[in-house]
Amino acid sequence: MITVKNVSLRFGTKTLFQDVNLKFVDGSCYGLIGANGSGKSTFLRLLNGTLETTSGEIIIPKGERISTLEQDHYKYDLETVIEVVIRGNQRLYDISKEKNELYNKENFSDADGIRLGELEAEFLELNGWEAESEAGELLSNLGVSPDLHYLKMKELENNAKVKVLLAKSLFQNPDILLLDEPTNNLDIDAINWLSEFLINYQNCCIVVSHDRHFLNNVCTHIVDIDYHKMTLYAGNYDFWRESSELLLRQVKEANKKKEEKIKELQDFIARFQANASKSKQATSRKKILEKIELEEIVPSSRKYPFIDFKFEKANSKEVLTVDNLTVEEGGVKLLDKISFSVLKGDKITFLGSNIQKTLLFDVLTKNKKYTRGEFKFGVNSKISYFKSDNTEYFQGNENILEWISNYKKIDDIELLRGFLGRMLFSGDDVFKSVNVLSGGEKARVVLALMMLESPNVLILDEPTNHLDLESITSLNKAMVNFQGEILFTSQDFELNKTVANRVIEIFENGTIVDRRVPYEEYIQDKKIKELREKNRISKK
Repeated sequence: MITVKNVSLRFGTKTLFQDVNLKFVDGSCYGLIGANGSGKSTFLRLLNGTLETTSGEIIIPKGERISTLEQDHYKYDLETVIEVVIRGNQRLYDISKEKNELYNKENFSDADGIRLGELEAEFLELNGWEAESEAGELLSNLGVSPDLHYLKMKELENNAKVKVLLAKSLFQNPDILLLDEPTNNLDIDAINWLSEFLINYQNCCIVVSHDRHFLNNVCTHIVDIDYHKMTLYAGNYDFWRESSELLLRQVKEANKKKEEKIKELQDFIARFQANASKSKQATSRKKILEKIELEEIVPSSRKYPFIDFKFEKANSKEVLTVDNLTVEEGGVKLLDKISFSVLKGDKITFLGSNIQKTLLFDVLTKNKKYTRGEFKFGVNSKISYFKSDNTEYFQGNENILEWISNYKKIDDIELLRGFLGRMLFSGDDVFKSVNVLSGGEKARVVLALMMLESPNVLILDEPTNHLDLESITSLNKAMVNFQGEILFTSQDFELNKTVANRVIEIFENGTIVDRRVPYEEYIQDKKIKELREKNRISKK
């Protein structure tokens, strides 16, 4: 259990939150939500003790083990995968190291023997003999195959490192679990397994996530950071959204009634305050008027960007044809005889290896060369591409206005500034150098450019990765409303569910499954699950 008493946090003149009073109890999972910069990750740092409060205190019972999902993928590069997971219980890890040093000691003394006995007793108490098998099971459940378990971390790809760090945080059921964006870069199977793990988790869990479906699945409570305060709601993300909207509507309706009453009293006073026979009534109404207080509606820190994709000319019936497309590098086939057609009205989500999906999109947008086969877009197709890794485009010193002008000539600067304002770049924000923008800001700049390009085909590779919930909601709505064709990849369940009318999955063994069905129906298909499991086993 965690008790937060009168906690405030300020950085200079900026207040993130103040006078926070909350209790986080065992058996509950709390989703921590709020706009980018509201202090979600910072609050987790307060809870795990890596940051101190400005005022107030955080009380955690003595002996409770806190586990935090780490974000540094390179921190443990020289250690084996299994060792990193066991580090999830640092005391057990330290005991194992000290034990091994004593066993390998040449001049073993009586004092060493006594110390070794103490370590063995504590090792047994911490279930140390089962540590490697438990770590291995966690890794396998998350999709890290056994042949990787004893490799050095530096030998793993980044998506596998993410899973190892997640397994480390879950190791041996910590008393308090703090997870910051745990679903980032996870595949469908890993997200499903993690959801089940957290649903059955009996201790206290606090999670920050931009995945709305994940929050709905695992959260028993939502903690909303807004207006420089934290508000606790019982229920999942959808319940919070409905409750908060209802509360705001109720305040506005109550204020409207009060405003009508105020006007009625003011009119009566104005008419009769000079009338001797009505003066007492006018005075009485003045007293009533003085007691009426409107509820203060503080501007929310949440801001929803304006995202709306329009085009001038629609595509012909056949938008794209891909025939036996093959990509080889160093004799290895990364894509093997990929064939499919995109028809008018298609909104296709692509599933499979991140490397293969990104490579396919890079080839289709002429950012990568292919070895064999061919592809052809329709004569009317106008394509705009959102790359999952856009770092290379933001290396210069130009400001946002100049950056967009490099790709799209806009003569009316004031019109462009107004447009960027709707994408949450107001005032002097448009003069920020692009090389200092956050991941979310870069994503919004790219989306702004895409809207200005007026494409009728959108290709989007993990567009939600750096966006906050508000921007994801706006993008989701824009993709649903878009009248053109979309090829996209996303780990966001809700985005896939509400946008896609077709699913194409590329398996690493070369198999392709192409189904014109809703996303949710596809992933629940037993035959697809069996095929995915066979593919996973064949990789080992």
